[in-house]
Amino acid sequence: MNALTPIGGTAPASLPHNIEAEQALLGALMFDNAVFERLSDRLRGHHFYEPFHQRLFSLIEEYVQKGLLAEPAILMERFKADPAFEEIGGLRYLADLVDRAPPAANAPDYARVIYDLALRRELIRIGGEIIVQAPQAEIEADTQIEEAEAKLYNLAETGKPSSGFIPFSDAVAAAVEMAGEAYSREGKLAGLSTGLDDLDRQIGGLHKSDLIILAGRPSMGKTALATNIAFNIARRYQFEIEPGGARKASAGGVVAFYSLEMSSEQLAMRILADVSGISSDKLRKGEINATDYGRLREAAAEISHAPLHIDATGGLMLSKLAARARRLKRQPHGLDCIIVDYLQLVTTGEGSREQNRVQEVSAITQGLKALAKELNVPVIALSQLSRQVEQREDKRPQLSDLRESGSIEQDADIVMFVYRESYYKGRAEPREGSPEHLEWQEEMDRLRGQAEVIIGKQRHGPIGTVKLSFDEDTTRFGNLAQPGRYEVR
Repeated sequence: MNALTPIGGTAPASLPHNIEAEQALLGALMFDNAVFERLSDRLRGHHFYEPFHQRLFSLIEEYVQKGLLAEPAILMERFKADPAFEEIGGLRYLADLVDRAPPAANAPDYARVIYDLALRRELIRIGGEIIVQAPQAEIEADTQIEEAEAKLYNLAETGKPSSGFIPFSDAVAAAVEMAGEAYSREGKLAGLSTGLDDLDRQIGGLHKSDLIILAGRPSMGKTALATNIAFNIARRYQFEIEPGGARKASAGGVVAFYSLEMSSEQLAMRILADVSGISSDKLRKGEINATDYGRLREAAAEISHAPLHIDATGGLMLSKLAARARRLKRQPHGLDCIIVDYLQLVTTGEGSREQNRVQEVSAITQGLKALAKELNVPVIALSQLSRQVEQREDKRPQLSDLRESGSIEQDADIVMFVYRESYYKGRAEPREGSPEHLEWQEEMDRLRGQAEVIIGKQRHGPIGTVKLSFDEDTTRFGNLAQPGRYEVR
């Protein structure tokens, strides 16, 4: 066997590879270990076609990262128990690689060739899997498409070199640009407006790449608030055409709303109630007259073109959620905000129920945060609170009330709680006619129509409490028109 012939002879022509490029790069690395620093950090041992080359590159990488010398005589000691080492030519093979090593300046070019061919082999593998699965009737076609998209997207992402260090001057310039956009934007916000002035003032709007947790006990209105925010963003949508032809939101934005609990029709009904001013309960029961129906149709015509995309798939896996968001992002209109209702209904895939629930939720929150950074959009994830809230006299929620709170609190950039004191006060009505009942009635009159959003955590600013109005008939949150509505603590 020739000293520079790959193990097993010539490979099938159907699999792209270049053994000579692999040999040239490995020779250059062993001749001058400093060459390793010139390579892109995306290249790994498994990108080599020849199995022995895979192990050789990984060993060189290990030695260089430890500050050790990686040259044939030293590396040989680690390969004494490797049968392929002797078959390929042993120390003579390593020495020949060094003797024929190209100039160090050419090493990055060989690395790019090796990496490109590895991607092409992976494309062939994915294509083969698609061909095999496509005729299988037990797997839905939509599911196969989503899985194929996810695999191709992951492959594309691995092909992107990491940004590595960014000069401080570039980071400062980006920060100044962000501040400039906020200065020139109506409302002076750095982020996307929620449509709720006091909430925007407290958090600065919804910032790109942020994971925002919106939590509350049942009936507090967290879904209603998320729906209000989603529609407020979508209805304000305006865009500019960038030089490349893509659309960039100049106001509002395109929203993806994952409703894992409610149907799309139920969400649309809430928005129609908000816009038309007709009680959602009346709409649901059909207790409307001709005038109401006319208002309803006018409201529907007004909002039907809002770029609010609803996915009401129950028990959605995180991977599919991400794949669908990426698909929406690739559309000409793009994607500006993601809302997930709610966190505990997302799954991580097969076997997720067997693993520790805290670990599963941790994987979900980490995945949502990664998705926010990847797509450069804010992600609002709704979350349940534990029942321990009900056992306290003061039922205002706090961070420790989050279910599986450790991972949620850690991964979130902002944690907000929805709280309506009138809900609890209304369920503690004293005996009618008693002095206590009169006091209760006065307190209910004061609290009715009010809600609080408690900012329990915020990386970018202070925590505090924002008071909002709340219309129970239309489940609409709004700005509270009275002094003292904004309180920071």
